[in-house]
Amino acid sequence: MTAPVFDAVIHAPGRLQICAMLSAADEVEFSVVRDGVGVSDSVMSKHVKQLEEAGHVKLRKAAFAGRQRTWLSLTAGGRKAFAGHVAELTRLAGLAGISV
Repeated sequence: MTAPVFDAVIHAPGRLQICAMLSAADEVEFSVVRDGVGVSDSVMSKHVKQLEEAGHVKLRKAAFAGRQRTWLSLTAGGRKAFAGHVAELTRLAGLAGISV
């Protein structure tokens, strides 16, 4: 069990959604995550940059189907930070009497 720890970088709704999507896979293509979050390329890039600077996300660029693609994945530290953040949100919801 990961200790509950609030992470301000992850907490923003778009970044929380990105981490949730990435936590379910080893690696996800940029456009798939962008479409899942429902933001523009520029907004997605800003979120990814903040997560990358915090050490939560890593990028891999590779050719796929004749085009350059960017793949995203959570780092080991990012997985731990996301699990801790979710644990803290769950703890806070419990204090408020909200069943999750």
